[in-house]
Amino acid sequence: LSTMAMITNWMSQTLPSLVGLNTTKLTAATGGTLDRSTGVLPTNPEESWQVYSSAQDSEGRCICTVVAPQQTMCSRDARTKQLRQLLEKVQNMSQSIEVLDRRTQRDLQYVEKMENQMRGLESKFKQVEESHKQHLARQFKAIKAKMEELRPLIPVLEEYKADAKLVLQFKEEVQNLTSVLNELQEEIGAYDYEELQNRVSNLEERLRACMQKLACGKLTGISDPITIKTSGSRFGSWMTDPLAPEGENKVWYMDSYHNNRFVREYKSMADFMNTDNFTSHRLPHPWSGTGQVVYNGSIYFNKYQSHIIIRFDLKTETILKTRSLDYAGYNNMYHYAWGGHSDIDLMVDENGLWAVYATNQNAGNIVISKLDPNTLQSLQTWNTSYPKRSAGEAFIICGTLYVTNGYSGGTKVHYAYQTNASTYEYIDIPFQNKYSHISMLDYNPKDRALYAWNNGHQILYNVTLFHVIRSDEL
Repeated sequence: LSTMAMITNWMSQTLPSLVGLNTTKLTAATGGTLDRSTGVLPTNPEESWQVYSSAQDSEGRCICTVVAPQQTMCSRDARTKQLRQLLEKVQNMSQSIEVLDRRTQRDLQYVEKMENQMRGLESKFKQVEESHKQHLARQFKAIKAKMEELRPLIPVLEEYKADAKLVLQFKEEVQNLTSVLNELQEEIGAYDYEELQNRVSNLEERLRACMQKLACGKLTGISDPITIKTSGSRFGSWMTDPLAPEGENKVWYMDSYHNNRFVREYKSMADFMNTDNFTSHRLPHPWSGTGQVVYNGSIYFNKYQSHIIIRFDLKTETILKTRSLDYAGYNNMYHYAWGGHSDIDLMVDENGLWAVYATNQNAGNIVISKLDPNTLQSLQTWNTSYPKRSAGEAFIICGTLYVTNGYSGGTKVHYAYQTNASTYEYIDIPFQNKYSHISMLDYNPKDRALYAWNNGHQILYNVTLFHVIRSDEL
């Protein structure tokens, strides 16, 4: 099924059953009336809501029909408050969809612009080819070859446009649900509150899962670099907290890769870019490498000359947890190609906290461990076949580790390891290494951007993710 059809599937399954129907026919979200379901009305009209029949349409969508009990004249009781709480939940979901809609529309504008450029290039090439201008033949032969490379992207662009329509459909469905709940609030009857609450909670969970799927995807492109600031030494790291409270946009800055324990805190990205106003935090131990991350108010770092990971609370300035990363190489044993005590690289993505390192047991090849952010315990580990010393840098997006082929000169992402399937592939995604020496490259799932430290410059790259939702994921 297409992405639109599969999520329409879910919406047609969940939303009608939530609001209730008094008929054996159900109108599908994509249009048309389905009448293949049959059933018997409940004998007791005062009973709570019941699903009394289900069926599948010709496209495999699950259709459930629900009968609501008779309303009573009793109203304005405690259930009014309960229903109001459910309405607030649905309204919160509507706000989440608005955020998703804005993000999707932004991506769609970029995609449509790219699509027009591609199609315009193809049209111009055909015109020149038909003119038989022999003296330009060699030049346009190269253009034709480039066009052939771009042609497979056209179906991808179509998928993005379909996703944009899907988000609009989500908005319409939630608006309909809000309207129904408003009516129920005005004329509330003897509905089973617990049943209604369970169904709203189920919708909320499914929507959250769907939004996460839409936010995730396979890396297909990296934008040109955006230079935010020029400061510090050749090596270092900088970051924002992907779990920071709404409205907070602090920047954390750590110069050098060893024998330093001072972390700068800037109140905002604007402060970081335009001023030198910051608060300094002194860590209890110096850090090693440039693989630090700030996550949910704590900084996670590798203690210098050890395989110990420390979780340090930035608000209370206390150590919350310390744990050794078993068998991990350290002290420049298994660093990235650029060196710099980069043996242990901590990362964050949509799924949480990760550690990327290498061990003797895995012959110096990259090892990936999913960590519990509270206890630092390793939850699951994957052994790859990629030599860590051959990697320029690495980052994780949606559970997939992406590795660059170098850190200076021409650079590209050319290896990807998918932890969800324990498989890998070689890819070719170029990105501009503007200042010729990358010593830190990390993904922030909140911004959907790569943060980089490039030879004393703090850089941002936007990323393009392609997502496909399978029916078994809903």
